[in-house]
Amino acid sequence: MSVTHAQIVSVPVGDQDRARDFYVDVLGFDLVRDNPMPDGRWVQVAPRGAVTTLTLVTWFDSMPAGSLRGLVLESDDLDADVARLRERGVAFAEDSVQVVPWGRYVTFADPDGNGLVLQETRV
Repeated sequence: MSVTHAQIVSVPVGDQDRARDFYVDVLGFDLVRDNPMPDGRWVQVAPRGAVTTLTLVTWFDSMPAGSLRGLVLESDDLDADVARLRERGVAFAEDSVQVVPWGRYVTFADPDGNGLVLQETRV
């Protein structure tokens, strides 16, 4: 098998406009695509320079809005990113950054309740 990377991760949302605004305006992702489809819209976002993108989906019955858990986002300056996100209204599950043997992390949710992890991996 010659898989090189994960291309797209589907994130189940209830309102694509609200989700797009959160991922672009709050998290700072790039808007890759926002195109009409026969049965809805294709909204695709990505961290700047990332290979893997996210599509904000409303059409999977088996993936209700807010059902995603453990989407891990890597940061090269966790403290600055946490401060920036707090300024933008993000509420974190923990009061402080969690320290573990492999690095540090915080958890939070998008507007639909999808569980996200922002981590800084120790090298």
